[in-house]
Amino acid sequence: MDIIFLHDFKVDTLIGVYDWERTQMQTVQLDLDIAITSSNAFKSDDITDTIHYGLVAETIEESLKNQHFLLIEALAEHIAQLVMDEFSTPWIRVKVTKLGILPKVKHVGVMIERGEQPA
Repeated sequence: MDIIFLHDFKVDTLIGVYDWERTQMQTVQLDLDIAITSSNAFKSDDITDTIHYGLVAETIEESLKNQHFLLIEALAEHIAQLVMDEFSTPWIRVKVTKLGILPKVKHVGVMIERGEQPA
């Protein structure tokens, strides 16, 4: 299985269960691993033969501009389904990290995998 990835991708969104979190954008860090179903790009050197990671980033940022999630679990699921639907990937791993949200804890987060890993 071939994978493209976007790691340490930071995006602003409304996330959280507390009142102040519903009014103030927070930066979350995303790590995405996305299966590529075709290996044509390795031979063709053509962007149309792969998943364009720049478009993945733009699609996620645009989607999160007007969204609000209470839980990072729901945010991770939204991102996984969005990428799977928009970019026709059969498998994705999404890690969502909230930065510096708890005293004495640098990162909190969740990691999910969706779909079937291609052989």
